[in-house]
Amino acid sequence: MTDAPLDQRFADAMGQLLGPDFPSEIGLAVSGGGDSMAMLALCHNWTRVYGVRLWVVTIDHGLRPESADEARMVAEECAALGWPHATVRWDWDGTGNVMDAARRARLELINRWRGTLRYVLMAHTQDDVAETFLMRLSRGSGVRGLSAMAAKRDVGSSPSKDLEAEEYVGDIPKQWEIAKGGPGRSGTFQIVRPCLGMSRAELRHYLKTLKGRWVDDPSNENDAYLRARMRKLLPDLAEVGLDISTLSETAHRLARADTALRARACQVWKRIGSEGRVGSEPTGELLFDRDGFDRLERDTQMRLLADALRYTSSQTYAPREDALEALLDRILGGGGGTLHGCEVRMERDQLRVFREYNAVAGLETELTSVDGRMRLWDGRWRVTDLGQTGTRIRALGPDGWAQIAEKRGDSPPFHSARSLPSFWRDDQLVACTPLGFGNNAHTRLWPMGREMFNFAAFLLSH
Repeated sequence: MTDAPLDQRFADAMGQLLGPDFPSEIGLAVSGGGDSMAMLALCHNWTRVYGVRLWVVTIDHGLRPESADEARMVAEECAALGWPHATVRWDWDGTGNVMDAARRARLELINRWRGTLRYVLMAHTQDDVAETFLMRLSRGSGVRGLSAMAAKRDVGSSPSKDLEAEEYVGDIPKQWEIAKGGPGRSGTFQIVRPCLGMSRAELRHYLKTLKGRWVDDPSNENDAYLRARMRKLLPDLAEVGLDISTLSETAHRLARADTALRARACQVWKRIGSEGRVGSEPTGELLFDRDGFDRLERDTQMRLLADALRYTSSQTYAPREDALEALLDRILGGGGGTLHGCEVRMERDQLRVFREYNAVAGLETELTSVDGRMRLWDGRWRVTDLGQTGTRIRALGPDGWAQIAEKRGDSPPFHSARSLPSFWRDDQLVACTPLGFGNNAHTRLWPMGREMFNFAAFLLSH
């Protein structure tokens, strides 16, 4: 910890993360809690020197009766400081884990809110790093899971649509208009965390000095949540030397080790791996030389497998370590299995990772208008319509495979090919671009919502 004033430390962090040529506008995600309200105050004071315009968003998850009032409090503070603010509402559908669903929805809504903004600040602190470390430790995580969150990272994919008027209240940044025939927007955005080297206590002291306002979320004290339980453990752990600073520093050291392990995995991939193609068309599969994979140290095998599953399914998070270990054991025994919406098979000469058919078998879209627009299928295929209404986009399936029997050529095997996107009219297959079937290119692999993105780049950035 340094004795420098918090304003100076914030300015130094912003310089390291976004300088020296700062963007003209940045976004801030502010919940109304002490950490994010302190970040708002710090950023406001910082802009007096650097002249950057701020846009502020509050995601109202609607999970507590007080949340709407808290969002209004943030709006009032932003108005007093002279910054535009918007509240974006999310309604939980009641399925899945509520905390995980809220986290995913928050990123998705921020992505749609940000419009042309490239950077969005979040107020994660040293305390968050320590708490996350303990949470992951309790789940048996490895080096990657125990590593500190990055101070800056790419997040999400290009959203398919801008926010609609009924989804928010307030002022929002300039939005992209979706261009005909393309997404019309600039890919991923970056989360920036300038407060990772600051403690929660320091930020609250800063707010108190400024007589600032904030609210305390009661869920932070609710033992039903693992993070709340870990937070309560921290004072006792500090008595035996495991204070917030020590835990955070350990997580950051592990992050450095994780960077080295990512580089190792990327080197190995370039030597023993390839992305599936039929001619020049990608099939979305990942292929590993069997003997080369067998000879790897287990940690690299685990990393390559976990990232292959994430990349192929376009999921944000890796599977649980125990499930991943079990699948790896089956693979090394000559078998395979399904996990994370993917299927893995150990074939005679190679290991094949591809999209599980059952994960996309019911994913079907009918084109009711002909507008030349890009559409996403399965979150990773950019699809352009055929210029004919009544065309359906769906997985190839066994019936589609049967219709191209004489034109398969060097296609991937049936169990992999059946999950590829294809175009249909009634019961007739019209096109399956990845297999070279059809007159024109109508689908294009768009992994993780990025142009010119491959598995090697994914390994280094995740």
